[in-house]
Amino acid sequence: MAAFATLPPILQPKDEDIQMMLSAGVQMGTRNSDSMMKDYIWRRRSDGVHILNIGKTWEKLVLAARVIVSIENPADVIAISARPYGMRAVLKFANYTGSNSIAGRFTPGTFTNQITKQFREPRLLIVTDPRTDSQAVKEASYVNIPVIALCDSDSPLQYVDVAIPANNKGKHSIGLMYWLLAREVLRLRGSISRAEWEVPVDLFFHRDAEELKKTEDEQAKVDDVGGAGVAPAVYDDEHIPDADPAVVDPGLVDAAPMDEAAGFEEGAGADYAGGWDGDAGATGGENW
Repeated sequence: MAAFATLPPILQPKDEDIQMMLSAGVQMGTRNSDSMMKDYIWRRRSDGVHILNIGKTWEKLVLAARVIVSIENPADVIAISARPYGMRAVLKFANYTGSNSIAGRFTPGTFTNQITKQFREPRLLIVTDPRTDSQAVKEASYVNIPVIALCDSDSPLQYVDVAIPANNKGKHSIGLMYWLLAREVLRLRGSISRAEWEVPVDLFFHRDAEELKKTEDEQAKVDDVGGAGVAPAVYDDEHIPDADPAVVDPGLVDAAPMDEAAGFEEGAGADYAGGWDGDAGATGGENW
């Protein structure tokens, strides 16, 4: 914890926080680096990937949280992410901190053109990637809006006031950084305690449509297996049990044959057939 000696003890991270950041790959940079990001790069691996200084990541995270808390009205803060991996994160961040969010494409003129319907005048801007959200960062510089950004090793720092060195290309890294930032903001406001935050970090992670469909299919299979209950009976003709003679109705056994019971005598059929003789048929033909 020597790297966090400049922070008060209450603002220093716990071991669990550092472990989560390492597990999410927050320290992983890219093969390229910007000259303005060299102060935040710890070293370069043999394969050319830059490793960010995770101690400075936490220090800048706390600084960004203090800047956000200084805004009296939380709605004057806007979190922006044009990158798909950060859309869910900014929406959740805005939900828990009371700020606004723009997930998806940023409409040019949102901060400068007062004629547009979506015109906004924020006091603070939070972007996921200064390169992807360059239009929003450029417009913020026109109207003097301070910018907080998640910056990778190759991110440009022009017009960025508070740069948080972090991996801004992985969905777990982006989700975790917004979760940590939202938690620190709520802690500084006094909304939650310093113990634990009941909101899981999984809510801030991006979820693909295929992943959601797969989860729903698995849940449907589990529900089908759980609701099957007792299996239907299978009947086999070769193993049908014989009827018990004790329960057979004696009247059915002693019943008369069908001809006698219906009252049909042997001569009745002959008399009936005799009524349809040939003369009758001929007579019917003459009438037509």
